[in-house]
Amino acid sequence: MNRNDVTEKIVTAKVAKGIQWAEVAEKVGLSKEWTTAACLGQMTLDQKQAAIVGEIFGLTAEEQKWLQVVPYKGSLPSAVPTDPLIYRWYEIVSVYGTTIKELIHEEFGDGIMSAIDFSMDIQRQADPKGDRVNVVLSGKFLPYKTY
Repeated sequence: MNRNDVTEKIVTAKVAKGIQWAEVAEKVGLSKEWTTAACLGQMTLDQKQAAIVGEIFGLTAEEQKWLQVVPYKGSLPSAVPTDPLIYRWYEIVSVYGTTIKELIHEEFGDGIMSAIDFSMDIQRQADPKGDRVNVVLSGKFLPYKTY
């Protein structure tokens, strides 16, 4: 058994039981984004959080321990960009890409976010601890058609 096996079991149980990530997050007490990433093997849960997730998805004590192991983050295989700023975007997509995909599909259904009918807004956000980059991406949802 390994962390990937536990992730597969969680996703299988989610589908079989019709569980929503927001429901899991509410029970865990954290955001749906972070909780989804954790359930998909990208974050580390503590013992209490792992027990809650274990109860929701029917995990054994051993499987719950795997949720507490620091994962190898980044599950999207591809060549790594070398430009530091682009690399950080790669890192974001690598760590959170599966979470973004899951949450878009859960909210909108089977489809994609358009990069053609798309807008982006980048703003400086003042912060006493150091200015932040605020990026808003907005793309039209394009559902897959059946034929």
